[in-house]
Amino acid sequence: MPNYSGVWSLAQQMQAVGLGNWTGIPTGTFGIFALGGSSATTTRNLYIFSTCVSQSATASSAASLSGVAAGNSTIGIFALGSASTTRNKYIYSSCSNSVATASGATSSSGAAAGNRTLGIFALGSTGCFSSTREKYTYAGCVVSPATASSNVSAGSGAAGNCSIGIFATVGSPASSAGRNKYTYSSDTNAVATSATTNNYYGAATGTSTVGIFQLGLASSWSTTRNKYTYSGCVSASTTASSANAGRASAAGNATVGIFALGQSGACTPTTTRNKYTYSGDTNAVATASSAVSSGGAAASNGTTGVNI
Repeated sequence: MPNYSGVWSLAQQMQAVGLGNWTGIPTGTFGIFALGGSSATTTRNLYIFSTCVSQSATASSAASLSGVAAGNSTIGIFALGSASTTRNKYIYSSCSNSVATASGATSSSGAAAGNRTLGIFALGSTGCFSSTREKYTYAGCVVSPATASSNVSAGSGAAGNCSIGIFATVGSPASSAGRNKYTYSSDTNAVATSATTNNYYGAATGTSTVGIFQLGLASSWSTTRNKYTYSGCVSASTTASSANAGRASAAGNATVGIFALGQSGACTPTTTRNKYTYSGDTNAVATASSAVSSGGAAASNGTTGVNI
C-alpha cells in the first residue's frame, strides 16, 4: 500500500481518500492549537513544525476559551477554560479527542507545564484570581492537588524541562513580573527570577534548556519576549514578536516554537503566528491560524528532554 503520510497536495490527498489510504495524520512533531477567539469555540488547528503547514484538527468536546494545555509525546491534556472544570485528552497518534479527568475547581486563563509523566496546571481564575494548582498524572489520568503558587496566577504562561516548570504569576488584579519555579520530583514551589517587565496574558514554550516567554500585556500590549535559561535561572530579553501579543498561546519542538499572538490590542483578535527558532534566537512570521485566536491553548508531541 502506498505511504500517504506527510505533506501532500490537495489532489494527492483526494486521490488517497478515494483509495481509502489517506489518514490525514502527519508524521513527525506537531502542535495542537485550540484557537479561542472573540468568543468560545471548539475549533483546533494542527501545526506541522517541519513544513509550517496548518490544517484542521479534531474539535474539542465543548467550546473553549482562555484554556491551557500540557502533555507528553502521546497525549495533550487541554483545560477548556471558560470558567468550567472540563478537560479533554487529545491523542496524537490518531488525532482523536475524548473527555479527560476534570479539574477540582473551575479554571480560566491559567498556565500549564510538565514532563513526560505529569502536567502541573495553574487553574488561573476560579471565580477570582487564584493560587491553586493541580497535578495531572498521565498514567491513569489522575488529578490531585499540587503545591500552590506564591502569588495568584491568571493570564500567565509556563514552560519548563523534565525537572522544573517556570510559571509566570500575576498580582491581583494588576500584571506583575513575578515567576515561580515548580520542582516536579518534590512538588515544591519557590520564587524564580522575574521577567524584565510586567506580564499578563502571556504564553511560553521552549526546549530542555530554555523557555521563551511572550510577556503579553504589561502597561500596554507588547512585543516583548524573555528567554529564561533554566541552568542558573537567568532571565533576559530576547527577539521580539512581529506584532503586539496578548491572550497568546504557544507550542513547539526542540527546534522551533510557534506562538499564536492572540490579540494585537484590547479588542483585536488575530490569526497571526510567529516562528521562533531557538538556534540563533530568530523570529519570523509563521503560517496563520484558520480563524482568529485569542485566549487559546496549545500542546505538542515532541520536545526532547521535556516530554520525550
